[in-house]
Amino acid sequence: MAEVYWDMEWTLQQQGFDYTYDKRLYDRLREQRARPVREHLGADMAYQDKLARFLENHDEPRAASTFAPEVHAAAAVLTFLSPGLRFFHQGQFAGRRTRISPHLVRAPEEAVDGALAQFYDRLLAVLRQPLVRDGNWSLLQCVPVWADNTTSDNFIAFRWVRAPHEWMFVAVNYSPQQSQCFMRTPFTELGEGTVRLQDLLSPAVYDRPGEDLRARGLFLDMPPWGYHVFDVQGSHASMHEQAAPCSKPTRICD
Repeated sequence: MAEVYWDMEWTLQQQGFDYTYDKRLYDRLREQRARPVREHLGADMAYQDKLARFLENHDEPRAASTFAPEVHAAAAVLTFLSPGLRFFHQGQFAGRRTRISPHLVRAPEEAVDGALAQFYDRLLAVLRQPLVRDGNWSLLQCVPVWADNTTSDNFIAFRWVRAPHEWMFVAVNYSPQQSQCFMRTPFTELGEGTVRLQDLLSPAVYDRPGEDLRARGLFLDMPPWGYHVFDVQGSHASMHEQAAPCSKPTRICD
């Protein structure tokens, strides 16, 4: 793995390195603007698969001191559920804030951030799934819900697929404002029946008609820095039991 900055990642990949630091993603997440992050994630998969994604390392400030708690979680979902190598730093899960020189070999005692530790426990459980190790990843398009609402530009969304029965949708409102969009899901595999969306990072469960998801997409109305990691169950997957139709409106709110 090459510890490389200065926009030389692709060059070193071509020279034989298995992985190179993804400093660009880190910097764009720190800027807290969705579009540059989304544009970076639109790169060719041959490049992305060899990027080491991180939120902190021995050269950077601690993530817990760089990102507010709600931003930290959203940035972690984007960083570690994207393709490539997931790179974690010692003390990151506990929310340590003091950056330590690698030459010092010791650190001050710091209280564990319980909420952050619980978040990482849930995220690591998702990352242990074969789907996000061996599956296929692709960006999803998010479009405005109505003409003069530009908040759809605040979303970054993608899916993991491990055919035929394992799907995951990830959506993040990477902005400080309430935002709405239709996340486009024009996939014939969703079928005609009910599709159940089980959020793997919260207790939320939603049932949606497969036909509606294919035609309009999934409507999202999410708070600042909100995120969903949906296990997709339903008519596309014969191994999953069909969920009963839901009488709730096709709206997701947090």
